Amino acid sequence: MKGEEGKRYALLLAANDSDYVKKVYGGYLNVFVEAFGEQGEKWDLFRVVEGQFPNLDELHNYEGFVISGSPNDAYGNDDWILDLCFLLQSLFAMQKKVLGICFGHQVLCRALGGKVGKSSSGWDIGVREVSLTNEFYSSIDELIIPPNLSIIECHQDEVWEVPIGAKVIGYSEKTNVEMFTFGDNILGIQGHPEYTNDILNNLIDRLISNNAIERGFGEEAKLQLMEREADRKFWAEICKSFLKGRWTQLPTYF
Repeated sequence: MKGEEGKRYALLLAANDSDYVKKVYGGYLNVFVEAFGEQGEKWDLFRVVEGQFPNLDELHNYEGFVISGSPNDAYGNDDWILDLCFLLQSLFAMQKKVLGICFGHQVLCRALGGKVGKSSSGWDIGVREVSLTNEFYSSIDELIIPPNLSIIECHQDEVWEVPIGAKVIGYSEKTNVEMFTFGDNILGIQGHPEYTNDILNNLIDRLISNNAIERGFGEEAKLQLMEREADRKFWAEICKSFLKGRWTQLPTYF
């Protein structure tokens, strides 16, 4: 489907480009545009992890914003994380479309009044099945989406509580909040709909080499990737339809 000519979107990049992603994809911006972009759109990159933010007086120029994953903790108090929270609060007040992925999902929740922290059950790396709720189906209008979708995961933090007024629309056996929404302008997804298997495989190798995870655990996750495919096509359609305003109005819960 073609995007509307001249529509602008912004990627708020909360991680540095890995050497692998730079070499194979030319950077994470290209990964996200390939997954969520449509013909005729313009996507701008803001490396928020390096303190690069859009000007507040230019926010109205964008149809939507995507917050990437990050090796940082969404509950941290680094200056750039606090600045990001302020930006997200501003975008929420402006009713701009904001899609948070992994760290982005968590920091979006935090900025809007929810709670995030370490998962009590440790790392989740590999392919995980997410169950979608009835509230999700009440919002997607004419999209045909199965009730259970597999997604690539790589996180050790999670959303503990969604903000007051938000709604959980996806969960898994391991993570209670795999997806949440707030009205029709906020969407958080814990997994990585933009990831390909090779990106995760390379990330697992780096986590093993950095002693962030045990080799056996990492190799098991890589084996799982060989045995199961994530439902990337469905996830991309969910994310694109949200960003392009093709969802129906979601109810707000108080």
